[in-house]
Amino acid sequence: MSQLKISELFYSIQGEGRYMGVPSVFLRTYGCNFTCGGFGMPKGQLSEERNLIKAETYTDYKSLPLVNTGCDSYASWDPNFKHLSPMLSTDTIVSSIMSMLPHNRWMDEHLVITGGEPLLGWQRSYTELLSHDNMRGLQEITFETNGTQSLHQDLKIYLHQWAINRSKGAITFSVSPKLSISGEKWEEAICPEVIYEYSQVGHVYLKFVVANKEDVLEAQQAVDEYRKRGFRGHVYLMPCGGVEKLYTLNARNVANEAMRLGWRYSDRLQVPLFKNEWGT
Repeated sequence: MSQLKISELFYSIQGEGRYMGVPSVFLRTYGCNFTCGGFGMPKGQLSEERNLIKAETYTDYKSLPLVNTGCDSYASWDPNFKHLSPMLSTDTIVSSIMSMLPHNRWMDEHLVITGGEPLLGWQRSYTELLSHDNMRGLQEITFETNGTQSLHQDLKIYLHQWAINRSKGAITFSVSPKLSISGEKWEEAICPEVIYEYSQVGHVYLKFVVANKEDVLEAQQAVDEYRKRGFRGHVYLMPCGGVEKLYTLNARNVANEAMRLGWRYSDRLQVPLFKNEWGT
């Protein structure tokens, strides 16, 4: 039986992108190929905020502090916090999911597989997880990914068949390419070939986190690269800031930029609703 290292497993409202407002189960896997230390920092600087948190003093995610800079899901990949992410069997994960669904079975809820980077190391476990008897009623899956990881051939074949077998079934790749605001390198973060590959399996949209017009210009350059390779999906702009103070300062300007470009705007509902707490 397959196992996955799980950072968080919770039921909430999807706060971003295409399925905003939809009741969803979030399966957050452990591990990422990026650290995104540049968010909220002056250009060229990386956040050290998470390093000030004494990881050994915490035993669960709910008690962890939020950070104002850097990656707001830092504990899902930072090795200092890996003791908070257990290895769970697919049976255990499915059992937990069933217990948190309002009717103890899939109805209108949506499964979000997120991270960290969920396509980094756990792809071979997803076919077993999704094939479980109690997952048969599931109709919609989103992979929240940074768009740098190719799909394993067996998962690609499985997801294609999964969608065919469901009359209303939908597989979505919510791709958040990391711009320089994140602190990551363009050549490692912008991968048009990978995005095109996703589009052969399911619905793909791009979601860029921006804080100023320079970021918007860079997003335009990235979209141009994706379009050249055949990407035809929607593009969302989303304000930077995992905590409410930062969020309210830039949301309106980001919405105006999205309208100017004819792109879509994504709010971050988890911030005003839940203050961006863990497990929301």
